[in-house]
Amino acid sequence: MVAEPSASGTPVGAYRYLRLIAALVLMTVGSLGMYGAIVTLKPVGLEFGVSRGMASLPYMLFMVGFGTGGVALGWVGDRWGIIVPTCLASFSLPAGLMAASQATDLFQFCLAVGVLCGFFGAAATFSPVVSDISHWFNRRRGLAVGIVISGSYAGGAIWPPIVQHFIDLHGWRDTFFGFGIFAFCAMLPLSAVLYRRPSISPEPELAGTARPVTGPPRPLGYSATQLQCLVCAAGIGCCAAMAMPQVHIVAYATDLGYAAARAAEMLSLMLGFGIVSRLASGWISDRIGGLNTLLLGSFLQCLVIAAFLFWDSLTALYAISIAFGLSQGGIVPSYAIIVRTFFPSREAGSRIGMALLFTILGMSLGGWMAGALYDLTGSYTVSFINAIGFNIVNMAIAARLLQRSKAQMPAPVVA
Repeated sequence: MVAEPSASGTPVGAYRYLRLIAALVLMTVGSLGMYGAIVTLKPVGLEFGVSRGMASLPYMLFMVGFGTGGVALGWVGDRWGIIVPTCLASFSLPAGLMAASQATDLFQFCLAVGVLCGFFGAAATFSPVVSDISHWFNRRRGLAVGIVISGSYAGGAIWPPIVQHFIDLHGWRDTFFGFGIFAFCAMLPLSAVLYRRPSISPEPELAGTARPVTGPPRPLGYSATQLQCLVCAAGIGCCAAMAMPQVHIVAYATDLGYAAARAAEMLSLMLGFGIVSRLASGWISDRIGGLNTLLLGSFLQCLVIAAFLFWDSLTALYAISIAFGLSQGGIVPSYAIIVRTFFPSREAGSRIGMALLFTILGMSLGGWMAGALYDLTGSYTVSFINAIGFNIVNMAIAARLLQRSKAQMPAPVVA
């Protein structure tokens, strides 16, 4: 195996694998704010005397900060290196958790969670970190991205039961303060591992090669803005569909008469097998490219969502939940590979951040629409059909981009 060069031109050797592990753990720790906001929804609402809808506001503001902060801090990482936003996050996220623990009203809690934990904290550990790791691997870039981005799902599997355990023992305020100290002690050393800056190619790279693209900057025959808009629209389509089962599986299963514990197990299976999917899809994208991986994952996700319309026994729901995790987990990482394939390397942080922002917006939109359609119809049937519609939009965009990609491939040279 040939070692890849660092910014100084020297081989990076095993350092890139150390960096990969540090990035994975950093993203896992960085998700503490998100899952903390979810687990404390009910106790925070009770303490501040607000409705369940108002108690959901901190999570919504966290997601807004998480998405928009990823774009802004991705831009910072492109210019000054990833260590700048991650060090900022190493102070901001712990400060946000500690400030939230001292909040006297919901407004202060929302500011701490949305701005400090979301915009300046967790945002730096998601799309900017994904962008950064993509610069350190060429042949195994897809797998590296899949490993790192699985940190968000790993956080979903690790943090909720741990946070809930300490809330039961010590209350949510002491729990938040304690995890703030833990986050600082963990994140700052991990950020220090990312001190090196990679060498950045001035031009985008052809899929599967390290050769720069020549000619005007019109990837796939579009302007850069047009292609970015199409990638963002695809992100809304796939994640609006993805949100239907992921956000509403617990409510859907309990509506069918199954115990909440069984429904929670279905959600856990989705997230757990989503990690497997993210790793497998990274391996696959290294072989067939990001566009093919996106279309494959979107097609499989559409089939699984449709399966919810036809089977609703307990065994079937467990099986479909596993299948959904295996199909959807690899979709979001494919956008990072697509951006790294068709856009300049020096713009990777901001453009990956923008693409992932729209996947987050798609999740928010899809989760809300599924609930609104349920309120209108008294059933989740229309919600599943709506999700399939969004999924078809995503497949149409992916298929069109793939068609244009194949049309631009150079013809084989005949000897």
